[in-house]
Amino acid sequence: MNTYLNPEIAGSLAGIGFKARQPVEGSIAGLHRSPLHGLSPEFADYRSYTPGDDLKNLDWKAYARSDRFYIKRFEEESNLRAVFIVDSSASMKYGGPDFSKYDCAATIAVSLSSVLLKQRDAVGLAILNDRIQEDLRTGSTASHLAKFMEVLQQTELQGETDIGPAVAQVADQIHRRGIVVVLSDLLTPLDRFYESLGKLQYAGHEVIVMHVLHRDEVELPFKDSVIFKDIEGEEEIFAEPWAFHKAYQAAMEEFIQETRQRCQFCGIDYLQIFTDANLSRVLSSYLHNRQFAGAKTHRGRMASLGGSAGSDNHTSDSPAPDSRAGQTSESE
Repeated sequence: MNTYLNPEIAGSLAGIGFKARQPVEGSIAGLHRSPLHGLSPEFADYRSYTPGDDLKNLDWKAYARSDRFYIKRFEEESNLRAVFIVDSSASMKYGGPDFSKYDCAATIAVSLSSVLLKQRDAVGLAILNDRIQEDLRTGSTASHLAKFMEVLQQTELQGETDIGPAVAQVADQIHRRGIVVVLSDLLTPLDRFYESLGKLQYAGHEVIVMHVLHRDEVELPFKDSVIFKDIEGEEEIFAEPWAFHKAYQAAMEEFIQETRQRCQFCGIDYLQIFTDANLSRVLSSYLHNRQFAGAKTHRGRMASLGGSAGSDNHTSDSPAPDSRAGQTSESE
């Protein structure tokens, strides 16, 4: 049985680390900025002095300039809570028994979780299709990774892809701000999915979308007549791919591009990953870039296709043009 723990991938990521880009809430000292102000050496801002404040935090230079008392505030470092949301709908089976889209997503989740646990951070797991199948609460012990992998191994891939409502339900269950990583092929009604991402952002979470696809789904490499079977249903269609090859590729490229642009507009990391990609290289490059990137800028929270992006001190138009929901049938 696949444990999804690849020593080569884990080794390539161990020396890089996984750091949050925005403040998170934790219970022990760690690597990440916290919204709680403490006494770490990293200066945050000033506030006015009130009776009872510790005088050692008074900024005498600010007093000399303004004739007013100000207290220095510092960022407190915290441990991170990361929740991995893995799509378990039937479409994630595509790719065969050797390495399906689900196998790829599970391998990524385990690899990143192993890095976080070594940093004394906590990880949780939610497996879902149109509902939550499994919900593993966050933990930070060494044994927690074994439980994390066990849940992934025992998951049965079934049902249709409509992950939006289930992601929104997960958002309601996370009570401390942290990182939420969504791993899915996104062959789902995007309107509800985007609404759920906006809900996560509203709660203060940093959101990462990892779009896992098989290369066949983008390139449609079939030459001869093919029977396309809906992997999430019973429908079958006999077709000759050459007749719609270019139109299909264009539609998939539009779907991927609009999803990427919409995420980037709203300050959500988007990473497209093919199942045949070198995961050591892809993930190490991503984590390395995070180390040197500042906080994500955005022009509004994610919203449904029909509405405008929610604003956080910004007003904006909808991040991307209204578009198709991204649903397509799988082929065998």
